[in-house]
Amino acid sequence: MERISEAEHAVMEVLWDESPLTAAEVATRVPADRKWSDRTVKTLLARLLAKGALTHEEDGRRYLYRPVVAKDDYVTQESSRLIDRLFGGRVTPLVAHLAERDRLTERDIAEIEALLKALKP
Repeated sequence: MERISEAEHAVMEVLWDESPLTAAEVATRVPADRKWSDRTVKTLLARLLAKGALTHEEDGRRYLYRPVVAKDDYVTQESSRLIDRLFGGRVTPLVAHLAERDRLTERDIAEIEALLKALKP
């Protein structure tokens, strides 16, 4: 699947939460601060269809849209792309970068420690 833009991602979030939906239903569920018209939402839906991220079915005179890819699969794919592109495919430099930039809270550190402990045999 082609990469999706930030705006397209907002539409995907709506459809990952609930689907299938019509274009009008998606438009009402997109965060209000975006102030998107129905036409903007329909444009984004068309782009996502062209990229293979969505599928649609006819329901009378309207279309019902649903994601082709599960959110977890998309997150895995995008995370891998980021780590590959910026950190040579290694997670350790990513965590080190976040730690150096004071982006890890005490809670983050505790969660990472718990994950590492669970991974050890």
